[in-house]
Formats: sequence, C-alpha cells, structure tokens
Amino acid sequence: MMPGGLSDTRPATPEVQHIVHQVKPQFESRVNETYGIFQAIVYRTQVVAGINYFIKVQVSDSMYVHLRVFESLPHKNQGPSLVSYQTGKTRDDPLTYF
Repeated sequence: MMPGGLSDTRPATPEVQHIVHQVKPQFESRVNETYGIFQAIVYRTQVVAGINYFIKVQVSDSMYVHLRVFESLPHKNQGPSLVSYQTGKTRDDPLTYF
C-alpha cells in the first residue's frame, strides 16, 4: 500500500465491528434515525496521522451505508470519530474514498 493510499478491501474484523458500534450513536444522531442492524461488512484503511477507516455497514436487509471513521494515534487517547458517511448504498457498491 502506498503511504496515504487506501488498502485493499477486506472482510470486517471484530475490531472493525467494535469501531462501528462506537460511532453508531454519532451516525444515528446525524441522520436522525435509529438502526437495529448495524453490521460491518467490509472495510479499507488509510494511514494518516492516525487511521481512516472506510467501512461498509449493513443497516437493514437491503440497505447499506458507508462510514469514514478517524481513529487517532494511541497516545492521543481519543476514541474513533465519525468524519463522513454516505447513505443509500447497496451490498455491491464499491467502497471508495469519500
């Protein structure tokens, strides 16, 4: 991976699902909705002064969202932060930089 470039798309791990659960309240607040399903499917990363996670999240049987989450370097002692999101995605939409 080129520095600053996106990694290959990989299946979500328990660590990525944990990040998704941590930013779920931020997402629900921004879109003014609540979701019973909030399952990470795949993700990509970008190393910056911390890590940007680009995560495809299933929110219903056929609806998906893409989240961009920033996790600062460990010495900053800050949790993940929802930077941006895209709604209206499908399972087949590619996960790209946004």
